[in-house]
Amino acid sequence: MAVSCLDALGLRRLGAIAPLLLLAATLGACKHAEEDITASVPSDYRQRHPIVVQEADRTVEVFVGTGRGGLMASQRTDVAAFAQTWLQEGTGPITIDLPVSTTNARAATQSLHDIQEIFSSVGVPARGVTIRRYTPPDYGQFATIKLNYPKVIADAGPCGLWREDLGPSFKSPIYQSNRPYSNLGCAYQRNMAAMVANPADLVQPRPESPSYTPRRSTVLGRYANGEPTATKQPDADKGKISDVGK
Repeated sequence: MAVSCLDALGLRRLGAIAPLLLLAATLGACKHAEEDITASVPSDYRQRHPIVVQEADRTVEVFVGTGRGGLMASQRTDVAAFAQTWLQEGTGPITIDLPVSTTNARAATQSLHDIQEIFSSVGVPARGVTIRRYTPPDYGQFATIKLNYPKVIADAGPCGLWREDLGPSFKSPIYQSNRPYSNLGCAYQRNMAAMVANPADLVQPRPESPSYTPRRSTVLGRYANGEPTATKQPDADKGKISDVGK
């Protein structure tokens, strides 16, 4: 009889602490999942915000008024620079988006002829230009002529994604794990991608260009005769005021 009472008492105690054990197991599982997510964030900013080389459009908008057809002097300069840049970096044809059914549609059509003449003078072939007519969503509104062509660019980001609280709290996973926050290095990577002149330089080095043959012959000839190989600058001492230390 005593053994049965002890067994019943033990069962009641076990039933009382069972919810606590279940709660502890649940909290332990949540903590384990949080640690896995934290550990999956790379510590290297180049892995968190990689620079991606891809193809994207370069666009220039030409603003055309309703009462004047043709391009202004500054617009002619912009269009000529756009065409010259296409010759160097374009990976596809130029697309001209011409507005129709707008208040400035007639003036835009007149400006299109100037754009085509500038393209031809720069060296853009006629087969390299495609005209695409479009109507703005707001029927009859003022619209622009859009010049587009695809090119290879380097890009990184987006930046400004604050996934964690950076406040001074020991509960923050950043302070607990002693690791950089996720947005660190994003602005650097994005600026580097925007400043690089040739995106291919981020992937592979450029080949060495041939040396300047006339200058190389001059230097080697002076070296063989025992003469100084440096270039003489006749105006190097023109602005000196003293010979001290000479």
